[in-house]
Amino acid sequence: MAKLSSNLRAAIADRAFNVKVLARAGVLRPQRPDKALKIGATFLRWGASPATGTAIAAIRCPDEVSIVDEGGSLTFERVHRRTNALAHAFAEMGIGPGDGVGVMCRNHRGFIEATLAAAKLGASALYLNTMFAGPQLAEVTRREGPKILVHDEEFAGLLEGVGENVARVVGWSDGQTDGVTLEQLIAGGDESDLRPPPEKPRFVILTSGTTGTPRGAQRSSPEGLGGLAALIDKIPFRNRETMMIATPLFHSWGFSHFVMSLTTASTIVLRRHFDPEDTLRATEESRAEVLVAVPVMIQRILRLPEETLAKYDLSSLRIASLSGSALPGELATEWMDRFGDTVYNLYGSTEVAYATVATPEDLRAAPGTAGRPPRGTVVRLLDEDGREVPTGQVGRIFVDNEMAFEGYTGGGGKEAIDGLLCSGDVGHLDAAGRLFIDGRDDEMIVSGAENVFPREVEDLLADHEAVVEVAVIGVEDEEFGQRLKAFVVLAAGAEASEDELKAHVKANLASYKTPREVEFMEELPRNATGKILKRELRDREVQKSI
Repeated sequence: MAKLSSNLRAAIADRAFNVKVLARAGVLRPQRPDKALKIGATFLRWGASPATGTAIAAIRCPDEVSIVDEGGSLTFERVHRRTNALAHAFAEMGIGPGDGVGVMCRNHRGFIEATLAAAKLGASALYLNTMFAGPQLAEVTRREGPKILVHDEEFAGLLEGVGENVARVVGWSDGQTDGVTLEQLIAGGDESDLRPPPEKPRFVILTSGTTGTPRGAQRSSPEGLGGLAALIDKIPFRNRETMMIATPLFHSWGFSHFVMSLTTASTIVLRRHFDPEDTLRATEESRAEVLVAVPVMIQRILRLPEETLAKYDLSSLRIASLSGSALPGELATEWMDRFGDTVYNLYGSTEVAYATVATPEDLRAAPGTAGRPPRGTVVRLLDEDGREVPTGQVGRIFVDNEMAFEGYTGGGGKEAIDGLLCSGDVGHLDAAGRLFIDGRDDEMIVSGAENVFPREVEDLLADHEAVVEVAVIGVEDEEFGQRLKAFVVLAAGAEASEDELKAHVKANLASYKTPREVEFMEELPRNATGKILKRELRDREVQKSI
């Protein structure tokens, strides 16, 4: 009975927290009685799903703008009706609950509408990386088995290895196309509302594949709004804002903000290609309160000429929402010194969703921190025997929350201990309970019997005034087992020698952490979300040794 009472009290506290946060954000607010009834009925019938979000937004604010892209703007009502039409068209093509809808689109309305149509059918949306080569695309579609592939016309040349049984639909074309287009399906579809499907929609987001072949991480729509409320409590999203989403929508960070925009009935601004100055221009013109990016995008914006940066007014911006790769402390500070204390940095992964959030206050107090867990999320740092490590000591990061994935589509999942999933990283906590990421758990370099995590060396080299970006890996060494090698990109017009950078490390860290080699590069290999592809650097070193 005592346990039941404790669980009941916890459930009541959680419900009160969710209501408080969502009311503060304006998500829960007074409505006309007729609208309130429609919204309540819609939520009861459809549950927490993107399909619910677009239907409720169409009830709450039908004539407000939902999407702005290079094709113009669409209101919430039009998006709802267009995705109804597309869902009916997909159904006529044989798509039903549980079937796969592949989406290989850049950031535009086609991505959004294909996702919402699939959700309205209870189908499974599979998001494909727009940087895939033909063989990768063929391998992933063969493994995941979508019935339809919605793709931008520019990717048509990559489809040769995709099975003929997969129907093709063009999501965006800059000119004439011989293929069936989303616009044609929408124009010929029935705009009437659909019945809720017997299955909840699922979403398959591919892992980054920085260390191997991307895997499909599957998750369903959440049972309630607790996960979103916990995130809003940390990152203060508000109702009816404008979000400039620069991050690719196929990545979990971009996708989560699309979902957030439905919850908050916010306008999203999309561009198919990232350009630093165009992002500033679109943010200013739309008076966006939220900019969604990955750290390398922020870095590229800040490297624009001073006269270019000075042209744009970002005073409307309240939140620069960052994730997807490591955020160097000095980069966050540089952005906030110029544009105000707007940086919120989320640490997580495709599998565990979010783990911690660093607020502007955290980043000012402890530059480079990944922050603290949101409500309802548990983060523990464990040693190799599964025991919690003391404060300040490096351990493997394990996370538990209601947003974690359901497993890989090909079978299997992440390592788990006591219900917590391994994030794949190692880190440490400071005395204030803030998390710091020290690197991937498979990136530890053992050099002369000493353990080195590259992140510490990378952060130090990135602090050098001549260095723009850096990656450190371990390469084979006959004497030490492994030696550290740094790949460095210098700032435009800057000069620094190999010996100077080695001395910079040696003056600040233990001597065994000093790279034995420094190679200067014009740019580092990255994926679409800005993560450095260290496997390509390692492959280069292996090829050199052959």
